[in-house]
Amino acid sequence: MSAETAVSGVVVSADGTSIAYDRSGEGPALVLVQGAFTDRRHPMMTAIATALARWFTVYNYDRRGRGGSGDTQPYAVGREIEDLAAVVAAAGGSAMVFGGSSGAALALEAAVVCPDISKLAVWEPPYHVDDSAPHLPPDFAEQLAGLVAAGRAGEAVERFMVEAAEASRADVAAMRARPFWAQIEAVAPTLAYEAAVLGPGNALPAGRLAAIRQPTLVLNGADSPGWMANAGEAVAAVVPGAVRRVLEDQAHNVAPEALAPELLEFFVTA
Repeated sequence: MSAETAVSGVVVSADGTSIAYDRSGEGPALVLVQGAFTDRRHPMMTAIATALARWFTVYNYDRRGRGGSGDTQPYAVGREIEDLAAVVAAAGGSAMVFGGSSGAALALEAAVVCPDISKLAVWEPPYHVDDSAPHLPPDFAEQLAGLVAAGRAGEAVERFMVEAAEASRADVAAMRARPFWAQIEAVAPTLAYEAAVLGPGNALPAGRLAAIRQPTLVLNGADSPGWMANAGEAVAAVVPGAVRRVLEDQAHNVAPEALAPELLEFFVTA
């Protein structure tokens, strides 16, 4: 079964929130966790699901507040961890997990408290581990949520793109003039969730990550900003036994065809 013929389903999280997912393929369970501005229908997520569905039963789900999933308030990072745990339970009670960017940070946090996650691979969790990283205010999540609550979703998106994702203001201005900007604004409430997952200043939670016991793969792109490489090194250093690999000719917006073989090799290894 390919991602094109995926079976859609819904699981109910611990707080009653409905979490939508697509299931494709056959084999050991693998759950995909997306980063900012994406949902399960994003071309990146569907491409990864398609590539890996030959070997795994892939669960590609919408994080809360996106796509077909609900968004029960108030938000808390712990609720997102419960969402992922609910998908793992629906996958049979045990699953491997891949998380990308801020979704990688969520996957790492989940691995600390969810022993049902059997193996973990992450792509460039955007922690800030030195002065080369962007500077974010400690209350960045609250500021983004405040902008959205005030009806200024576009400003929230622009701040996240410029301050966290390092996009230029000129690029954001050009995006605002495109028809797809309305779709981007629609996910603005979840940007505060991303900031909450990463914590004040995107600081590396070294003490918590040191408690991870699952086999872990940390991936970086050779063409990504240096601060992201430093973050990957730091994560691999604090997670016991973690392996780190660098993909040549890849930046943060990694090509699925470059990422999928690395994930396959790691997840099929005993």
